[in-house]
Amino acid sequence: MNLWFWVIASCAAAYAIKLLGYLVPRRWMKNERMTRIAGTVTIGLLASLTVVNALGNGQALAFDARIGSLAAAAVALLLRAPFLVVVIVGAAVAAGLRLLGWG
Repeated sequence: MNLWFWVIASCAAAYAIKLLGYLVPRRWMKNERMTRIAGTVTIGLLASLTVVNALGNGQALAFDARIGSLAAAAVALLLRAPFLVVVIVGAAVAAGLRLLGWG
């Protein structure tokens, strides 16, 4: 089987899973616990995706300018900066660190 088969199969599976979401009873979605779990799972998934992209380099861990960028963005978030400022701060720090030869 070639790559396109797996791409199309993955798309079909993702679409089927999305359609299954419409079959969930409405009263389950109005439950306070379900709302809290859905919000928490989303935060966990985004955090894990961020860490994998910041530390991963193929099959190994990499400590490069992305770490400094992530730390600077975290500080900007702690200072309650707007999202666009957080992104710009992270990108500027990564560019500066790479300009200095780190990563």
